[in-house]
Amino acid sequence: MSTETRFLSRLLGLYCLIIAVAMLVQRQATIVTVGELLHDRPVMYLLGVLCVFAGLAIVLVHNVWSGGPATVLVTLIGWLTLLKGIVFVVIEPMQTSSLYLAQLRFEQLYPLYALVTLVLGAYLSYAGFGAVTQRKAA
Repeated sequence: MSTETRFLSRLLGLYCLIIAVAMLVQRQATIVTVGELLHDRPVMYLLGVLCVFAGLAIVLVHNVWSGGPATVLVTLIGWLTLLKGIVFVVIEPMQTSSLYLAQLRFEQLYPLYALVTLVLGAYLSYAGFGAVTQRKAA
């Protein structure tokens, strides 16, 4: 595993773990906050700009589609973050809120989204931090 993959696996893994725990602990507050956020154009624009920046940073440093599941997941997260940022900047808030809240059934599938975030975070953290342990043992 490359140094970049190891770092990004750790970063994204810990980020996902923290967000998943917050999602599980504050379910109703998160649902309300996301709903309100998606209707606030200036905040959505700012969030979109930050996602474009983060997505571009990951893609430019780590656009690798082979080398194991963690490597591909890091690259996929980079591209999805970039795409999400572009959507937030370009598309009107009503369309974005419709996509997230209605079509993706955010509130109904909330436990699934929290679980996927938790599992993804655990896997990437394990892959990122475990890579050093495996290398030192060899």
